[in-house]
Parts: sequence; structure tokens; C-alpha cells
Amino acid sequence: MDDANIKAQVDGRVKHFFSIYKKMVNQDKTIDQIYDLFAVRILVDTVKDCYAALGVIHEMYKPIPGRFKDYIAMPKPNMYQSLHTTLIGPTGQPFEIQIRTFEMHRTAEYGIAAHWKYKENNNTKGLNKEEEKLSWLREVLEWQRDMDDNKEFLSLLKTNLDLFAEQVYCFTPNGDVKNLANGSTPIDFAYAVHSAVGNRMVGARVNGNLVTIDYHIQNGDRVEIITSQNSRGPSRDWLSIVKSTQAKNKINQWFRTQFKEENILRGKELLTNYCKAQGIVLTDLVKPEYTQACMKKYGFRDWDSVLAALGHGGLKEGQVINKLQDAYRKKNPQFATDKDILEAVGKNNASSNGQTGAMAAIKSKSGIVVAGLDDVSVRFSRCCSPVPGDEIIGFVTRGRGVSIHRTDCVNVMNMNEADRQRIIEAEWQVTPDKEENELYDTELVIYAYDRIGVLLDLTKVFTESGITINNVNSRTSKQGIATITIGFAIRSVEALHVLTAKLRQVESVKDIQRTHS
Repeated sequence: MDDANIKAQVDGRVKHFFSIYKKMVNQDKTIDQIYDLFAVRILVDTVKDCYAALGVIHEMYKPIPGRFKDYIAMPKPNMYQSLHTTLIGPTGQPFEIQIRTFEMHRTAEYGIAAHWKYKENNNTKGLNKEEEKLSWLREVLEWQRDMDDNKEFLSLLKTNLDLFAEQVYCFTPNGDVKNLANGSTPIDFAYAVHSAVGNRMVGARVNGNLVTIDYHIQNGDRVEIITSQNSRGPSRDWLSIVKSTQAKNKINQWFRTQFKEENILRGKELLTNYCKAQGIVLTDLVKPEYTQACMKKYGFRDWDSVLAALGHGGLKEGQVINKLQDAYRKKNPQFATDKDILEAVGKNNASSNGQTGAMAAIKSKSGIVVAGLDDVSVRFSRCCSPVPGDEIIGFVTRGRGVSIHRTDCVNVMNMNEADRQRIIEAEWQVTPDKEENELYDTELVIYAYDRIGVLLDLTKVFTESGITINNVNSRTSKQGIATITIGFAIRSVEALHVLTAKLRQVESVKDIQRTHS
């Protein structure tokens, strides 16, 4: 090392007899297969010196092929870093050399990668637990292939995916081991074996005894599933019993497949009845250019899937019709001129007998009453995304009717005097027959100290509140402040305040604001 101008500390050790014995037993090796009976450790100052020392050593001794491991470039999960190589000594005796920096050595000896910590209770015959947990990736791919509804897929991923749940190990009648989440039932076991086994399941035996389908499987249980060709398939009650997301997905998939035609017919009926009640001409809306927008919005591949979702309750009639109407209005805008709109405002305000601020009591499908206007296109601006309860105003746009803004919208406050002449009064319509479940799009900007899991904690609040997230955008500054913009739909400003209060309780959240521009 001195010749190569590498400052190094060289230590050696001889493997203890008991350590050799443990390695032979645990790894099923012979004494000839153990190459670290004698080992040398070289400590240097920098990573560059590690590789330089490796080159020097390989010039001096012949390395054994396949016995080189670079844990510096690819550290172990416990952050252990070192270069390992096995060489042939002058007498033909193999020996191992470990090369690392002093800092790496401190981590290995005293940090989470400490020698005693990973050597104790080590069983190399079993699969690594962390590697076992990565099997969820295959499950995710299966869910994605099997599900037509992307929204439902994301919901499952956000709400039901438990990556670090406690697990139980049980056996099939043939002695195969099955790894299940803690609290799993025989139904989970059946679908873990095969979806066909779960669909034909009529009962189960555990350790030779009949058990109920809600029995919680314990470690070491021997589970036998009783199937029948005459089985009518799974029950919807199973969805509240099963533990695993895989089983829930397979059950839902069976119902969607078996009753798809029935659900499609029911969906058509529900849509027709809804349009009749609302006075909407359905035939004008169910055209390819409009249905395509609806399918894209809710993540379906074809219109029949949308109807099937309506049939089994995955979608509401109002959601579908609202999206169809939005697409229709984009293709068929109401071309009312600015002059016509402003004249109508003047005439209707004049007819109010001089009452200041009086508004025509006109019913609006949008839930908005605009001063002096009847039957005019009304749309919600995306710059401020108003929801019921916000103070609002109307702005007469050029060729697109009236745009509704919040009074604190940045675009409104920065308007010039000419544009301010186009502002008219507007307010939320309060009627008994207004749909309580109508949702309005809005956005929140969340500022938080960046940490692992902050986005997961935030989305969990939305899930627990029963709110669907439409879009998420996140960026992190050099100062470590994450700016997360979340778009979603909500019923009122009161519900928004409740949601905001819950989000502020999340660890690392610094501030929350609504979008203003």
C-alpha cells in the first residue's frame, strides 16, 4: 500500500470454530466451501482509495471468479458498505479481504449495520422478509390487468394496501406454505390459492375441523378449502369478511363478470329515469364525442363499462350526466353576445322597481342565481374554483356566457376599469330540491416540510373523509419545503373547512391555502 501511496490500516482475523460450525449448518456448506476462514480488513480514508487498494491486491494475488462483491456501489438494506473479494494465497489457501473507509467501518461496527445485529438469529434458508413484502408489486399488476375502473384501482391502492402488516403462515393440504396478512380468513386463503378455488368455495376445514368462513387463521394452521361445482359463487357479504385486497378484487371481478349484462341494463334504466325526472334529452348526450369524455373522466374503456358501473352502484347518474353535459356545452356553446347579456341585465334590473341588489328568483341548473339573467350559460372559473358558501360574483365573458369567480380571486382584484364594467351580481341558489350530493371542483395548496410519507399521510385524510382526489402535483424547493397541490371535489365551503382542519393536524404541514389564480 505504501508503494501505491495509499494510507491504510490492515487488520486480520481467523474465523472461530463455532462460527465455522454455524455457517456450515445454517448455509448447508462443507468446510471446503467456506472461504473466509482467514480474513483481512483494510481501512482507508476515501472511497477512491478503496478501489485503488482493490486494484493493488488483485495484482498481487489471483482472485476467485464470482467471489467479488461491491457493497459500496450497492449497499445492503442495513446500509452496510464494503468491498469483498476472495483471493488465492501463496500456499493455495483461499482468504477473504474486506476494504472499506473508516466511516464505513464505524457504521458497520456501531451503526445499524453492526456485525452482531445482522448475524444474530440469521436464517439464510428462509426468504428475506423485506423481499417477501415486495411481492405486492405482482399483486398490483394483477389488479390493474383485471380492473376496468382506474378510479377503483387507485382507491384500492390508497385504502387497502397494507405493505407492512403482520403476517401469518399456514399450510395447504399438500404442505405448501401460504403467507397471509394477520386476520385473514379461509376466504383469503382460497383466493390466495386460485381465484377459481375462491369462487367455488362452500366451506373450509382447519386442522381437520370444520370452521366458519370468518375464522381467523393462525400461524401453523393447516387449511383445506371445500369446493363444489354447484356453488353459486361468492357472496357480497364476503367483502366485509376478507382481509386481503386481492380477495376483495377477485370477488368484485366475479360480480362484474357474472352480472355485467344485467348491470348494463340496469344502468341504462337508471340513466333514462334520471333524465326524465330532470327534463334532459338523453339522446342528445349519448353520442361518441360526449361519451368519450365521460369514459376518460372516470377511467373506463368503453360505454358499456360506464353503464355497468351505474348498475352496480360504482357511479351515480348525476355524475355521468354532468360530465356528458359539460362535453356537450364545449361542442355546442351558447353564443350570446356581450351586448345581449348586458342589455338583459339592464332591463331586468330596471324591472326590479329600483330595489338595490335585488335578484331575479330564477332557478338555475348550475345552482347559481345571476342578477337579471334567465337561461344563460354559467360556468365556474378554474382560477379560483368556488364552492357553495363562498362569496361570488359573475363576469360576462366574451362569447361564453357568465363566469363565476370568488370575490377574493386574484384575477378579479387585478381587473382593469373596463373589465369591471362587466361584473354582475351572483349568489348561490338555495332551493329545497337542490341535490345534496352535488360536488364542486376545488384545489388546495399545502406547504409542508419534506419527509418520507408526507404525501401518503395527506391522501389518507382524504380517504378517511370520503373525498376523491382528482389530481396531485408536488414539487420540493432547495430549502426542503414541499408544495403539494391537490385537486378534488367537495360539497360546500363548510366541508372544506373541516377537511382543512384535519390536514393541518398532519405532521410536517406548515400552511394550507386555496388556489386564487
